[in-house]
Amino acid sequence: MGNNNISIGNAGEYFVAGELERHGFTVAIPMSNTKDFDILIINRNNNKQFAIQVKTTRYRQKSWILSKKNETLVSDNIIYFFVSLNEMDMPEYHIVPSRIVSKTIAEDHTNWLNSLGKSGQKHNDNNMRIFRDKEDAYLNRWDYLD
Repeated sequence: MGNNNISIGNAGEYFVAGELERHGFTVAIPMSNTKDFDILIINRNNNKQFAIQVKTTRYRQKSWILSKKNETLVSDNIIYFFVSLNEMDMPEYHIVPSRIVSKTIAEDHTNWLNSLGKSGQKHNDNNMRIFRDKEDAYLNRWDYLD
């Protein structure tokens, strides 16, 4: 796989789109780059619609970089798919409602700001946020799309 971030992001989006189709959703990938979502889906069973935000890492890790704006990108119909491409093994999908993402990254960032750095210094505020799923609590949580 290419090592650039665009290739990694595209791979994650297409893996997610394929899995969503396999799970019975109608999938649309917008032609132009949209700000707040990567994929639109409709549940074929109940016609519920969701906007999907995809974040991808090529590594075997359970953390993804977000930004401060993700704290306010909250709606019942916005769902995050955090994808671990696991180098070249099978991808993993961590499926998380936006309300949980928002709350988690805001709390984690506040805790980080209130902790001290390696040399005992205070951390400086920034726009970077990190979402972690260390316990795999959101691994394959397709039920969030019912």
